[in-house]
Amino acid sequence: MLKSFSKTLLGAAFVGGAFMPHAFAETSINALFMAQAAYSEADVRAMAEAFTKANPDIKVNLEFVPYEGLHDKTVLAQGSGGGYDVVLFDVIWPAEYASNKVLVDVSSRITDDMKKGVLPGAWTTVNYDGKSYGMPWILDTKYLFYNKEILEKAGIKNPPKTWEELAEQAKIIKDKGILATPISWSWSQAEAAICDYTTLVSAYGGEFLKDGKPAFQSGGGLDALNYMVTSYTSGLTNPNSKEFLEEDVRKVFQNGEAAFALNWTYMYNMANDPKDSKVAGKVGVVPAPGVAGKSEVSAVNGSMGLGITTASKHPEEAWKFITFMTSQETQNQYAKLSLPIWASSYDDPAVTKGQEELIAAAKLGLAAMYPRPTTPKYQELSTALQQAIQESLLGQAKPEDALKGAAENSGL
Repeated sequence: MLKSFSKTLLGAAFVGGAFMPHAFAETSINALFMAQAAYSEADVRAMAEAFTKANPDIKVNLEFVPYEGLHDKTVLAQGSGGGYDVVLFDVIWPAEYASNKVLVDVSSRITDDMKKGVLPGAWTTVNYDGKSYGMPWILDTKYLFYNKEILEKAGIKNPPKTWEELAEQAKIIKDKGILATPISWSWSQAEAAICDYTTLVSAYGGEFLKDGKPAFQSGGGLDALNYMVTSYTSGLTNPNSKEFLEEDVRKVFQNGEAAFALNWTYMYNMANDPKDSKVAGKVGVVPAPGVAGKSEVSAVNGSMGLGITTASKHPEEAWKFITFMTSQETQNQYAKLSLPIWASSYDDPAVTKGQEELIAAAKLGLAAMYPRPTTPKYQELSTALQQAIQESLLGQAKPEDALKGAAENSGL
């Protein structure tokens, strides 16, 4: 009875006939994560439980939304004056979040050990205009996954090194009747399609912006979309790719229905799990290919960070949680789903064991990560490009016309 009575008095404790402040008054913080790719919901919950065990005075309320709802949920919560203390954010949002004062500048909280220990490229995830708006957490790019057994059946000795070779190998597989549509992509009218498009833009040496204005409607940006359309109309690409997100691609690949697939790191260990995958033990991974005379490999920066919102009433506790989640110890423990941001982790056998092939691809892919455009108007630009890609795939517009339209509707 006394216990429940003390709780009703906001953590007061009855000591020696007088009420005293409770030594373990609990602070609650709200954290927003995504329910797809990279770390699973169960893993994030396990990490948060470990944090609470180490910090019993802080309770973490977790909320998960699909990636597609993450941005709007964060922004709308700010406007309502309530919401979240900690939010997961994509590499494409710091410009907007900094300009609109959504995230707190945490530059002064980042220690020298953090600066030295984290891979240099990872900081681009959270930095804007010389300031840091969080800690990098998910270090990721898209890789080319391939089914070793299917390539062997087709008499193909090595995975493709160029996008042209990928099309040639897919045609061999199709012509031999091994698979009707050998390539799977995530080209739904969503950010996923922009990540695939950016990978190709990087391969073709394209630019999104020049002097702050759209430049993707010619050169490498146009070459990239032409490649997508050709791959789709030739029948080499699974026709459902135009509706696929990354999880759809993973399921198709795991079912043995794709010889090639572009996807994030997390697919490697999931597709190699015999409990859920028909292709376990047959999964190959290499960096996304390049273009002869222009690039060796290609990669999109698909990293994400954890930040404190300006609406948070508990920034100290929020930062404590962020530093725990992004710590080397936590990241090494869950390195099978997302590779660590810490440079020395890649020399740790506990991290590399069983995923040596992925680490080898990551060393090349992560070094070549190409950014999506850094602009406070990113959401408008992305929406315009998503529409242009869909129109082109469906034959409603020629790629050059679709991209010109996207440039005009980009808000830039």
